[in-house]
This record gives sequence, structure tokens and C-alpha cells, in this order.
Amino acid sequence: MELHDVWFVLIAVLWTGYFFLEGFDFGIGVLTKLLARDRKEKRVLINTIGPVWDGNEVWLLSAGGATFAAFPEWYATLFSGFYLPLLLILFCLIVRGVAFEYRVKRTGERWQTNWEHAIFWTSLLPAFLWGVAFGNIVRGVKIDADMEYVGTLADLLNPYALLGGLVTLTLFTFHGAVFAGLKTLGDIRERARALALRLGLVTAVLAVAFLGWTQADNGDTASLVAMAAAVVALVAALGFTAAGREGWAFALSGVTIVAAVAMLFLTLFPNVMPSSLDATWSLTVTNASSTPYTLKIMTWCAGIAMPVVLLYQGWTYWVFRKRIGTQHLADAHQ
Repeated sequence: MELHDVWFVLIAVLWTGYFFLEGFDFGIGVLTKLLARDRKEKRVLINTIGPVWDGNEVWLLSAGGATFAAFPEWYATLFSGFYLPLLLILFCLIVRGVAFEYRVKRTGERWQTNWEHAIFWTSLLPAFLWGVAFGNIVRGVKIDADMEYVGTLADLLNPYALLGGLVTLTLFTFHGAVFAGLKTLGDIRERARALALRLGLVTAVLAVAFLGWTQADNGDTASLVAMAAAVVALVAALGFTAAGREGWAFALSGVTIVAAVAMLFLTLFPNVMPSSLDATWSLTVTNASSTPYTLKIMTWCAGIAMPVVLLYQGWTYWVFRKRIGTQHLADAHQ
């Protein structure tokens, strides 16, 4: 295996980690409207991800940085062609971070309500737009012989990509509902489990349609195995949710995300951005990669940094592993 193949796999791992971790905290943000009945329950939900949401975004920074360094042509074409959707995602992530921090700075009803609206919308929009973006990457976009995107914004809003957006939105929200059941106590825990069952059924229908479409267009045996793993894990997650086994349900909803993302990257390889105009104009792991020396240096750096990231994130989740409920909240706003 060449180093550019290794880095394709590593970038796939980084995106998988990002969607696994950021997926449930996007879901929690959406659930502040769908699940919480009052201000106190919203505080409980937000507090479940309070210690970890910013650490989860490290995976996005790592994935973007790795793409820039390992596949500069891929990075340039992707970020120029998808400029407006990615700018909207970036704007949402900035406002979302501010909302988490500023929401508690004042106790006024209007102040906190406005920031809670911001948390909801800046969680929902990226959860949808990431699916649209990856749907277009897998489907192929208008790339010319100069490796430049020559399509329009309307070209990105095709039925396949929009279905991909609905899948990521519902899957992340389901993942968040399972996480809420795992991390909370009392009535909100029971309602989170009930909502997760309903969301899971909708997610299953949309996911089977999207992954089946992907398999029909670009799949092979390996992607079919990944698709089957995603579907089986999702069904098993629903079963454990119904049985009240939130730990297993959360692990399996995570496996669903891992298998689904793996399928997308399996159907993509050896391309990194297929051209819908001419297959010979597609960006591949070969023509879009950096020099072997650059990839070698990056490999050494990743070998040192990745274990450190995994250790501190694992430690964070261990420290903040306890369940919380409304009884744990002080009267003051948190």
C-alpha cells in the first residue's frame, strides 16, 4: 500500500470519528427543541455535551488539515466548489460555540431563548449539509480537465445529495437521542428512549434508500458488506433501545455511522472527487496527493499526535461519564 492510500484511509478514519462524536452532539442540539419540555430540561441536555462538544470538533480540524496537506488538489477543488455550503457550516459552528458559552452569561428570558434557538438551528443545518456535501462527493460533480469545479450551487442540490442530507440529519438526531437516554435520569430519559425508537425507524427507511442507491450506482462487494453492517447495527440499536440497554444502543448507533461512512469511502476509492463530466478528469489518490516526502513526514507526525488525542478524549469521557438529571441542577441558570 502506497502512502497516498494510507492517507486516504486515515482521512476516512478522521471523518468517521468526527461524525461519530459530533453526530450525537448535533443530535443533542436538535433535541433541545424536540425533546426538552422546559428550560431546565434544555439545560440537562446541553450539560450532557458541555464538557465534550468542543473536543469533538478537533476531528473536523484534523480531517480538514490532513486533506489540505495530503491531498492539496482535493482540498482546493472541494473548498472552492463547495464554498457556500462549507461557509454556512463554518458560520453555524462558530455561532454554535458562541451560543453554548453566551447562553449562561445572562439570566434574561429573551437572551437565553435566542441562544437556545441558535443552538437548535446551528446543530440542524450542519447535520443536514454534511450529508449533502458527502452525497455530492460520492456521486460526482462537474470537474473539468484542470481539476476545477465548474458547476453551480444548484447542481449540488440534487435528489441523491438531498437524501444524503436527510439521512445524516435523522441518523445524528437518533444517535443524540440514544446518547440522551444514556446520559440522563428520570422522565427525560424515558422520553429520549421513546423518541429514539421513532427516529430510528425513520432513519432506517431513509438510510436503506440512500445506501441502496449508493450501492446500485458505485458499489462492490466490500461496500455491500459495509452497507449490511450499517443496517444490521441500526436494527440492533433499535432493539437495545427498546430493551432499555442504552449503552449497547449507543455503541451500535455509533457502529451504524462508522459502517455507513466506511461504505461511502469504499465506493469512492481510488477517487477522492469523481468528475461527472469525464471519468478521466476525476481527482484520485494519485493525481491529487502531495509528494511522497510530505506524506512521509505527515505519517510520523500523525503517529505521535493521534495517540495523544485519543488518550485525552478518552480521559474526558471517563471523567464526565455520570448520568445527570434536573435534580442535579442548581436554581441558577447553567
